[in-house]
Amino acid sequence: MDDLVEGILRFMGTEDDFIGPLNLGNPVEITVCELAQRIIELTGSRSRLVYHPLPHDDPTRRCPDITLAKTRCGWRPKVNLNRGLRYTVEYFERMLGQAAPGAAHDVIARRPALKTAGKS
Repeated sequence: MDDLVEGILRFMGTEDDFIGPLNLGNPVEITVCELAQRIIELTGSRSRLVYHPLPHDDPTRRCPDITLAKTRCGWRPKVNLNRGLRYTVEYFERMLGQAAPGAAHDVIARRPALKTAGKS
């Protein structure tokens, strides 16, 4: 999150004629499976991964081109994925440790349903 906030602030500080779009992300490519495995390892979860066929329109590559962010904003990510995941896990452990029993379930149950393009 620190990198993203810094990137947005730098983007807001660019010349008025630069309106984007601007990719902010980490150009180190990783599969969703590898990401899930890292999260399971970091959290000590006993979760097992379940595989399903990909939708026909699912992108096969997810690697942002951050060239404009580097050249126009002087921005590049500083926090690598493993450190960012550790920070995130530690944050949620602190937040859930302070919450009343069942609070995490209550928060998840109250969140609004996500809508995707073409679906309700």
